[in-house]
Amino acid sequence: MKFNLYSDVDEFKADVYEILLEDEVYNNLPIGIINGKRETAANWMLSTVTGNSGVIVLIAICTPPFNLLLSKPKGVDDIGAAADQLIAGFKNIDFTPPGILAESSLAQVFASKYRGINKSRLKSTLVVMKLDKLVEYHMAPGFFRMLTEDDLSFTPSWEHAFCIDCDLPLYTPEENEARIRSRLGKNTHFIWEDGQPVAQAACGRETPNSAVISWVYTPPEFRGNGYATSVVAEVTKSIFGKGKQYCCLFADAANPVSRNIYRKLGFYDVFTFNEIKFDTKL
Repeated sequence: MKFNLYSDVDEFKADVYEILLEDEVYNNLPIGIINGKRETAANWMLSTVTGNSGVIVLIAICTPPFNLLLSKPKGVDDIGAAADQLIAGFKNIDFTPPGILAESSLAQVFASKYRGINKSRLKSTLVVMKLDKLVEYHMAPGFFRMLTEDDLSFTPSWEHAFCIDCDLPLYTPEENEARIRSRLGKNTHFIWEDGQPVAQAACGRETPNSAVISWVYTPPEFRGNGYATSVVAEVTKSIFGKGKQYCCLFADAANPVSRNIYRKLGFYDVFTFNEIKFDTKL
């Protein structure tokens, strides 16, 4: 087996993109990264492991400070030797990932070989849910609309609270506002309003046939009224209206309330991902 390190995103994409497209839901994160903005690409770690025949058996992406993303092609089951080769490659280039986010079995194999069970910790378990067809649902009072400039008065604080609730990295207020401002006029960030703004959801990463729903948030004082269900339903309609065949999202496995919201609309579980943090260096 061979560890392959890339310094050019386009070269990396040429080698892995068709593999990633074999399952757009499973690979929505790496697809989104290599198709997205590349301002910090000089700091990215892009690598693959190829087998003795030269065929790729493991794909690794890290865009610091975020976790290492691992993906294996369809049909590759035993990745133990590939994980060993990847870890050896990381040692050679003095690369230390802060953690890993990958399908559960893949994440566990890598973590056990990289750190050992006593030097890694499971931070979260995420369920990837997929929707092929929206089912009938009870619409909440109010209406659905696109993000406007006026919404910047509250959406940064909503997304800050979302990050706290989900134990995600926090942005500065300036970063938060800039991120949300960049969505204005792009038909990707939506508000549910019932006398006042009460919930939001966004359409994030897109793949050729799907899109990812993210930043679903209802302030605590407005919860229990079906607002999140309604705004997510309308976002799915927007996604299908673009010609996408399906959509997906990441849900916290420890939060059955949010998962039930999505199941009411026709979402179903397809994968479980683990986020594992590493406590020591190589």
